[in-house]
Amino acid sequence: MTDTAVTPLLALTQGEPAGIGPEIIWQAFARDPQGMRGCLVVGDVAVLARAQAWVSAQPAGRDVATWRVQGVTSLAQARACGSGVLPVWQVGAVGSGCVAPGQITAAGGRSAADAVIWAARAALRGEVAAVVTAPIHKQALAAAGVAHPGHTELLQAEAAAHLGCTLADLPVRMMLASDELRTVLVSIHLSLRDAIEAVTHKQVLQTLQITHDSLSRVLGRAPRIAVAGLNPHAGEGGLMGREELDVIAPAVLAAQAQGLLASGPYPPDTVFMRARHTSQHPGEFDAVVAMYHDQGLIPVKYLGVEQGVNVTLGLPLVRTSPDHGTAFDLAGTGRADPSSLIQAVRMARLLSGFVSFTPSRP
Repeated sequence: MTDTAVTPLLALTQGEPAGIGPEIIWQAFARDPQGMRGCLVVGDVAVLARAQAWVSAQPAGRDVATWRVQGVTSLAQARACGSGVLPVWQVGAVGSGCVAPGQITAAGGRSAADAVIWAARAALRGEVAAVVTAPIHKQALAAAGVAHPGHTELLQAEAAAHLGCTLADLPVRMMLASDELRTVLVSIHLSLRDAIEAVTHKQVLQTLQITHDSLSRVLGRAPRIAVAGLNPHAGEGGLMGREELDVIAPAVLAAQAQGLLASGPYPPDTVFMRARHTSQHPGEFDAVVAMYHDQGLIPVKYLGVEQGVNVTLGLPLVRTSPDHGTAFDLAGTGRADPSSLIQAVRMARLLSGFVSFTPSRP
């Protein structure tokens, strides 16, 4: 165990080097230097130096030109970095991630994956308090031969290996959260056809258990969880599909029998509005469990991509991420908005005080 109690560090991965990740990291440090203190960037020194030039060329990023990239080789060295210094832990050979902006390459995917793996292992060893991941590109990961399609699956595999358990013994879920709405997904990166097949009693109940366990630590009380239906009008009593009657409602009843404050299934076209929390309308629920990726993510992103944060629930480490992608169309311009990344760092600091190193119950 290291002396991380002196200054808790957050590992901030650079993301896909051909995307906007390195640029929004610079912009986040420039916009909120106090809030970003204690962040150790994990990636490629050359990639970060290149992004610095792009950002500093923009009027809003001129202050970035006064900063200095510093490669570090120890956590103590990272903690010692003062204002105006961007500490970078080099993974791979310097410059190996310098691929053309907006281009899908194996080199870019490898650089992004290596940064995530290093950060995950550091967190699992207790050397960093949390992991914040800038966006990666799934096609680049595949080109690099990475066996896992995204952050969530890659982190799950690293955590399971660390704990000596199978992936089935360490179920995880994606939560997208903002100040107004939290949604947790039953399935993540599946085709819609496969996602429908993934709506099983076990999957829905497991999602409710993970959501309850994770949010209870954050809220300090049992969360109120709404469950969205799969079909229009939540099946309309079986007229528009039987998944609600045969699968989802029994899972909700099983969760209630365990003491969870779960209810539903509710029509998916209205439940997110009921859960939305504003100053004029306190939400009825603390989170909504959605049946598939787009059902849950569209409502949060519509309310404001710049405020949403992706949180992986069920891991034995804290991991957050911006709720947007690599934005290849903006890469290299220095104009991408860092707001969601700043929110992800703030969320990681909040959650890192509640992390548990016991896997969620299966």
